[in-house]
Amino acid sequence: MTAVSDRVDLGAAWRSARPEPPPTRFHQVHGANIRVDPSGTRATRVESFAHGVCFSSEPLAPGQVFLVEIEEKELGWCGHLRLGLTALDPATLAAVPEFSLPDLVSLGHTWVFAITRHHNRVPREDRPEAEALVPGRPPALLVEPYLCIEQFRIPRDRLVGRSRPGLYSHLLDQLYELNVLPPTARRSRLGVLFCPRPDGTADMHIVINGEDMGPSARGLPAAQPLYAVVDVFASTKSVRLVQLEYGLPSLQTLCRLVIQKSVVHRLAIDGLHLPKGLKDFCKYE
Repeated sequence: MTAVSDRVDLGAAWRSARPEPPPTRFHQVHGANIRVDPSGTRATRVESFAHGVCFSSEPLAPGQVFLVEIEEKELGWCGHLRLGLTALDPATLAAVPEFSLPDLVSLGHTWVFAITRHHNRVPREDRPEAEALVPGRPPALLVEPYLCIEQFRIPRDRLVGRSRPGLYSHLLDQLYELNVLPPTARRSRLGVLFCPRPDGTADMHIVINGEDMGPSARGLPAAQPLYAVVDVFASTKSVRLVQLEYGLPSLQTLCRLVIQKSVVHRLAIDGLHLPKGLKDFCKYE
């Protein structure tokens, strides 16, 4: 294993520490065509293209990202994953609507954003979209370890999709890091969160492979419990939840960061004298 040239910034981790919310899980209430695995972290639509609406098992905390990774796609359908928030308690629904858009939204107190292959960014009045395209400016993903959304700082590490280990995985990983691949691609990671504002409302933000797409909805009731909505719709067949660390990073995560910085290619991890569990964690997470 080669020497590590960049040290993991423990000081930044300490400075960004905040209370750790509980792990995210899917709610037991979901669309008729959804099957949730026993761990509550994987949701699969088993037939058709609809009846794929899922919810978080608990309301989200402010700044908590409900993050999913696209695991399986299904050809032949038009449309993709949909993400959002609802102030409706899933347990009180008489029936889960067939679609999040427009059915669930029409029930009120629900905000849903349809993910497309392109044009998911919402222009901000205080930050023109062209600002992100200044020539010569390196992408924020490559220089900033934290994603800053309003008052929250979220470690980027787990927000970005990663390819399956293989001969060209190091090249594919760069495409995820640069957010070049379509957000609807397999292994892309997409999340939703809300940020409270001083006036008692909240903004809903969508995050795609480590990039904030801007406030996709405003005026949400910040004082009410807000559940995440994931519609496993059309060409998106299966998603899994990805857990984030908001407080101090675990020893396992710190080890993974050091190991990943010390090898050129993830396949090289197999040759290291490390426990198999740690090798798998470093290759796949």
